[in-house]
Amino acid sequence: MEENQTTPLLKIILDRIGARGPLTFADYMAACLYEPGLGYYTSPGRKVGAEGDFYTSSNVHEVFGRLIGREISRMWEVMGHPAGFQIVEVGAGNGRLASDIVGAIAELAPTLYAGLTYRFIEAEPSLADAQRLMLGEHAAKGAWSTPADLAAGNLAITGCILSNELIDALPTHLVEMTADGLREVYVTVRDGELAEALDVPSTPELQAYLARIGIRLVEGQRAEINLAAGDWLAGVARSLVSGFVMTIDYGYPAAELYSSHRLNGTLLCYHRHTIEENPYIRPGAQDITSHVDFTSLGLRGAELGLQEVWFGEQYRFLMGAGMMEELLALEAKATTEPARIRHRLALKKLLLPDGGMGDTFKVLIQSRGVENPRLLCMRDWGKSF
Repeated sequence: MEENQTTPLLKIILDRIGARGPLTFADYMAACLYEPGLGYYTSPGRKVGAEGDFYTSSNVHEVFGRLIGREISRMWEVMGHPAGFQIVEVGAGNGRLASDIVGAIAELAPTLYAGLTYRFIEAEPSLADAQRLMLGEHAAKGAWSTPADLAAGNLAITGCILSNELIDALPTHLVEMTADGLREVYVTVRDGELAEALDVPSTPELQAYLARIGIRLVEGQRAEINLAAGDWLAGVARSLVSGFVMTIDYGYPAAELYSSHRLNGTLLCYHRHTIEENPYIRPGAQDITSHVDFTSLGLRGAELGLQEVWFGEQYRFLMGAGMMEELLALEAKATTEPARIRHRLALKKLLLPDGGMGDTFKVLIQSRGVENPRLLCMRDWGKSF
């Protein structure tokens, strides 16, 4: 564990275990990602892009944000063109996606743009300056609030609450089915190093979660149970007066996510664009993620008064939102064939499976207070309603 000694967070975690006993994996992951000043997402430094540890769709091409901007403009239309429309992005990073969305709306829906507020919800306060800079000429549209504001329902939002690769990074419990029943993975210390131990679940909610979605793990199977995702959605529902929730992330419906062929679950780490399977090295210096259970998000949303409007693969969403129109516009603007090829390759990565992002990423859209919303993603590709 020599590499562990280079991270300031390790001693804090070791001391915490010494004082309190073993931590649930969810508590350990929360420390690794969100410990004030020392967690992966709460410490300075670039996380996304060539200088970071991974790419998101918004880093691949600006068209990703432009198409979301098209769909949000459609949301504003089906809501009856409300004044004071807000886009609320949770976990916006450096603001690249926000800049592309707002730029598209300024061009395509100037009346919406005139009354638009783009609100950032971010765990790392130092990102506000980077986000303001990224918005550039649109900086006056920016506003900033805390995750606590959203969770408490302090934001009376009419508009769209957006997250892109947020739910996968919420702290998750880790469980394993044994001959004696469901057990939870705890993080302990053995010979001065971080180690795992199995024990009875820390809360009956873990077994209830699996029962609710009709999942029975096979003996020896590990899985992630993300209780925090449901809690996060409850905060979103408290803050949304009218409008939409758009969740973009990698994951599956429950039957596929918890299939017995995934004996080891989906937990992964990312460090300098390399996948790492060991979450116990570099605490605070590498990302830790798990795939999203979209079935549970849908069920929890229904309990909270959110209607499921649309769910599908990213490529279907992008095509419905107008990918071909955007591609034709790019081709018309490109002055050289190499430029056209660069555009095509980037868009291919967004759309295609097997190494691309087209089917790995899913889009879930939920609504409140909107009658029969007919969104762009719901149309046949290239056709109007």
